Amino acid sequence: MKLFGPLYIFILSLNVNLLAQSGWFPQTSGTTKYLFSTYFINADTGWAAGEGGIILKTTSGSNWLPQNSGTSNHLYSVYFTDANTGWSVGYDGTIIKTINGGSNWFSQTSGTTLHLVSVYFTDVNTGWTVGSGFRSILKTTNSGNNWSPQNITTAYSLSSVYFIDANIGWAVGSSGTIIKTTDGGINWISLTSGTTHNLYSIYFADADTGWAVGGSTFFGGESIILKTTNGGSDWVPQTQRGMGVRLESVYFTDADTGWTVGYYGYILKTTNSGTNWSLQSSGTPNNLSSVFFIDANTGWAVGGSGTILKTTTGGVVTSVQEKRDMSIPTTFTLLQNYPNPFNVSTTIRFNLPNASYVTLKVYNLQGEEIETLVRGERSAGAYEVKWDAPNLGSGIYFYNLRAGDYVKTRRFLLLK
Repeated sequence: MKLFGPLYIFILSLNVNLLAQSGWFPQTSGTTKYLFSTYFINADTGWAAGEGGIILKTTSGSNWLPQNSGTSNHLYSVYFTDANTGWSVGYDGTIIKTINGGSNWFSQTSGTTLHLVSVYFTDVNTGWTVGSGFRSILKTTNSGNNWSPQNITTAYSLSSVYFIDANIGWAVGSSGTIIKTTDGGINWISLTSGTTHNLYSIYFADADTGWAVGGSTFFGGESIILKTTNGGSDWVPQTQRGMGVRLESVYFTDADTGWTVGYYGYILKTTNSGTNWSLQSSGTPNNLSSVFFIDANTGWAVGGSGTILKTTTGGVVTSVQEKRDMSIPTTFTLLQNYPNPFNVSTTIRFNLPNASYVTLKVYNLQGEEIETLVRGERSAGAYEVKWDAPNLGSGIYFYNLRAGDYVKTRRFLLLK
């Protein structure tokens, strides 16, 4: 992961504005409904599901369009095994499936009226869903055509299920419940979590190393982060920074790097396997219900009031200085950066003949997005963006400007 310095954006017209105090940026969801879950299969393609049967899809990683789910029941979890095949589960035993990326969704028979709140598949045929009722865990081995209840001993509701292969999986729930299976769910055993607080999410990096999060609903209540290094036999509480809040979702990109999100816009990040957690600024007071990353830099979080946040820096605030000349250019132009080659710092200039929604992004040779330098509406004018990249390695990079229908990419060289 590439980390950069603090972010300061200056606009020349006797006004100075700090436009990005956060490494997380809001995206337009087009809804004020509560979004409970998000899932991505790559940097561009993802879904969010939520209140009133709403399902949103993006094919750019930024713009979201509604899909017809065919249900008005709340959808609490969404999961895809590939670009076409996915499921969403929710209120009153709702299970819906798509085989064309969400263009059409059809109902599957769950056999229960319990609220299903989490779904997970290990392949296109084999999956589980858990819910908020007595012994509520269902399994399918035929892509959801049939769902069968599994035998579990806990009487508590379950909130999250996670499998690392077709045999080994865990589920967590109310009153500190953690259960585990090693035979695909034929048998589940109860594990000792060491807490009586509700647990809302579980994630494992491998068969041994995993985390579970939860806590109290009220502000200032206790946040719970538990870690195991022996497959769940023992769980150790981890400390976190900031006021205690209910944590709703946890996600790791490797055994060291992970995030957890929760009430009041809280986002915590660790880069040392949870030994330390640092508070990140989300820029929103809304509750966050789900977090998902495709790599150590690029991730999304969703939550209340249609909130969708995205980061391309792992949530870390980045370094950009932007200046605007009040003169009005006649054409859209992306100029060559200077100096080029550069060492650590360079300046990129572009011209806008009229107000436009602008993105200016940096990519590496593999086409992976490194950083978003500019995003949002800009008035007509000539702009300069100074970029610092002290932690990037030497090599060829590209910067791309999109302004309305204008798209231009240029190459630059970093030498250290």
